[in-house]
Amino acid sequence: MVVLLWFTAVFGAVPLVACLLWWWNDIWYGLVMATRRLTKGGTKLPPGHMGLPIFGETFTFFWYFKFLRRPEDYINFKRHKYGDGIGMYKTHLFGKPSVIMCTPAATKYVFRADESFKLEFPNVEILGNNSILSVHGKAHMRMKSFISRSANQPDALRRIAQAIQPRIISALESWAQRGNINSYNQVKKVTLENIGMYFASIESGATLDRIAGYYATLVKGLRSYPLNVPGTTYYGALQCRKMIIAIFKEELKKRKMETNRPINDVLDELMNLKDEDGSRLTDIEVLDTIIGILLASFETTSLTTTWAIYYLAKYPKVLQKLRDENMTLKNEKQGQLVTSEEILKLKYTTKVVDETIRMANVAGYVFRRATKDVTYEGYTIPKGWNVILWLRYLHTDATNFDDPMCFNPDRWDAPMAPRTLQVFGGGSRFCAGNMLARLQIALFLHYLSTGYKWKLVNPDAKINYLPHPKPEDGVKITIEKL
Repeated sequence: MVVLLWFTAVFGAVPLVACLLWWWNDIWYGLVMATRRLTKGGTKLPPGHMGLPIFGETFTFFWYFKFLRRPEDYINFKRHKYGDGIGMYKTHLFGKPSVIMCTPAATKYVFRADESFKLEFPNVEILGNNSILSVHGKAHMRMKSFISRSANQPDALRRIAQAIQPRIISALESWAQRGNINSYNQVKKVTLENIGMYFASIESGATLDRIAGYYATLVKGLRSYPLNVPGTTYYGALQCRKMIIAIFKEELKKRKMETNRPINDVLDELMNLKDEDGSRLTDIEVLDTIIGILLASFETTSLTTTWAIYYLAKYPKVLQKLRDENMTLKNEKQGQLVTSEEILKLKYTTKVVDETIRMANVAGYVFRRATKDVTYEGYTIPKGWNVILWLRYLHTDATNFDDPMCFNPDRWDAPMAPRTLQVFGGGSRFCAGNMLARLQIALFLHYLSTGYKWKLVNPDAKINYLPHPKPEDGVKITIEKL
């Protein structure tokens, strides 16, 4: 009886203590703002809750994303509780006090105010302090211009299109021979092989396989709580970064020993890139940059391509229209490789790619940091706070898109409402490789749709939303030649 009473008292006290801590955290930040009002004039925080001390709303976030598997409801709950208003809510996520913004007008405001809101990716040390996600000002513009020249301009796209098609063709043939494959794993493999060769001349094999394994853990750490303790996701990601750095350090060392080495790939170009003062990048600048470029080039593209396979299997009428358009091009080429200009001119294919990117929401939210106290629509975003632009909600809100969870490429026949599609970010941080991503997906769909038919093994598979949205089975399919 005594033991029973003890357990009742302890477990009854846990929710009470949690509520008190929750209440105290809101009081604490309220006192901080009250102090600001005394010194700077009237200020007030947006509606919302700060959650528990230290952890904030991390557990609530994980509850919706990982366990309930309803990420839209995370914002819907806030909008229901605090009113639609201007779509701005205070919270504490990813280790910092934050403000969530989830409307077209609010995201536009932040994207355009570069001086007030700096990109500060959480856990950015995993990618490196010199990656394009970390640097600002002239360094950022230099790297963005470099990436655009190397991977996003017409000449670069033309070269990339010719380089990557043979591996796509070979991969699909091997899939059909096997008959049953995990789409995500196989798409990621061929995409990394193509990107690894184009950007750093890394042949498929043991080294590339190790890099793929390290990246898989590194990606998980980008959305984890920053607790650098053995056994945590964050710690594992940092260790994998060290492994990737070691591989590329050895590659840099080898290339430096080759006198009069010609420029063969993007890594060579990086090693020869100079800043405004005529100085070449340091080794760590080169390493951070190539790690970030590889991640951005293959991880998001692989996921989006996997989602295309998934949606096309679920929407056979869309697949047939895609196949018909691409069959016309295939018959015209008579076995020759298609060009980037030809594939990007296919109107329905472009709509399929855009609809897939919208639905996939691989970059569901992006981050900024307030560099000063900013007042927006009567509320203050304090200096140093994170601003989380919840782009996923823009793309899945029925206010912005009719029947948003339906895969409907024809919706792109009509102009979209302003600022409702932000799949590649916005402002000065608009993705420098957006056309490369579209090209890779379109080329893959060209060969898949014209040569193969496939079915989902688990059409009702649940969706995992962390670190990025993906069916939990990796989209297993049975596939055969037409």
